[in-house]
Amino acid sequence: MSQAHAISPSGTCPYHADIDERKSAAAAAASEARAQKLANGGIKVENFTLTRKILRSGGTRQAGFMADLVTRASAKGSTPVLFQEGDVHQKQRTATARFFAPRVVTSRYRDTMNRLSDGLMQRLAKKGSADLAELSMEMAVAVAAEIIGLTDSSLTGMSRRLNRFFAQGVIRKVSPFRKIVNLFNNNFGLVAFYWMDVRPAIRSRKKARKDDLISHLIDQGYSNREILTECMTYGAAGMVTTKEFIVMAAWHLLERDELRARFVAGSEAERITILDEILRLEPIVGALYRRTTRDLEIEDENGQVTKIPEGTLIDMDIRAANADPVSAGACPYQLRPDRAEELGKSSIGMMSFGDGNHKCPGAAVAMQETAIFLDRLFNLPGLRMKTAPTLQWNTLTVGYELSKAIVAVR
Repeated sequence: MSQAHAISPSGTCPYHADIDERKSAAAAAASEARAQKLANGGIKVENFTLTRKILRSGGTRQAGFMADLVTRASAKGSTPVLFQEGDVHQKQRTATARFFAPRVVTSRYRDTMNRLSDGLMQRLAKKGSADLAELSMEMAVAVAAEIIGLTDSSLTGMSRRLNRFFAQGVIRKVSPFRKIVNLFNNNFGLVAFYWMDVRPAIRSRKKARKDDLISHLIDQGYSNREILTECMTYGAAGMVTTKEFIVMAAWHLLERDELRARFVAGSEAERITILDEILRLEPIVGALYRRTTRDLEIEDENGQVTKIPEGTLIDMDIRAANADPVSAGACPYQLRPDRAEELGKSSIGMMSFGDGNHKCPGAAVAMQETAIFLDRLFNLPGLRMKTAPTLQWNTLTVGYELSKAIVAVR
């Protein structure tokens, strides 16, 4: 292990304390999207304590992920759970909690995760090399599809369609003509996702309900369009983000032999502790936006009160909050898997899954799925990273997208 990666039991970083081990740092710094979003007013929050208190305050509404557009589109129907607030949101979250509870994930989906991981590793071993981004997307789609109920179509095809749609937020320098082509492809991807994946699942469950999200939404009287919107929401949260995290975690661990060996030799709880620290360092969603629905007064850890007027747009920088030394401790830009233990915390992923009423319900799914997939991957003889991932920036999630991560076993 190089000195730059040294881990100190004392909680300090005596070697190269100024090292920044975030692989997405340069792309994040280069993005101008957030400054443009706040150009017409609003505040940016980078403090961990303030971020957590704002998310738990109850005096805000969702302002990210195209919230205004989705809210207008949902004016005559049910608002997607991501954009609901108050009692309506809490009722829906309570009703769907059974699909994401940690004990349910362990008992119901573990066999699926094991089977999928084994199959993907067998394919990789047979071919000799593969794109890790494609393998992880296939894994993430299959697991999320079972929870959602998108099990009546081709998983490979669904992966392709979702990738096409969610690519719309990636920053690319293209000609005006190419932008028109991309817009067409994105809209075509959404239509194809409905006709090829969502509609068959709805038809099947109208004939016979199953224990999944789509059946639950049908029982609640959701229209096909509303179910499509929810599937897109859960598709982004449960498929695309998990895929990104699997690739990012593998990238870090394949470059650090000692930490990878520790990951493989450890229990699942120990593996998830390592993954928590990687996620703290490299959150997939880099910012959360809220708009205040009343005047707020938020006090930080020093007793300083921040007053935020009603109607204010708040940009909460998750990357900065996760690196706040007050909560993350020494050398917050370095990957130190013992950080949580040193700080006396059970988890240090911190704000990467959000907090408050809108905290991501699928956290347990994503972490267990990633731990199982990577355990199988790292046990392949001769595994190496043949080509490092290509990293692009997504303005919708204010986060990274990874592709062309070629791994080889011979």
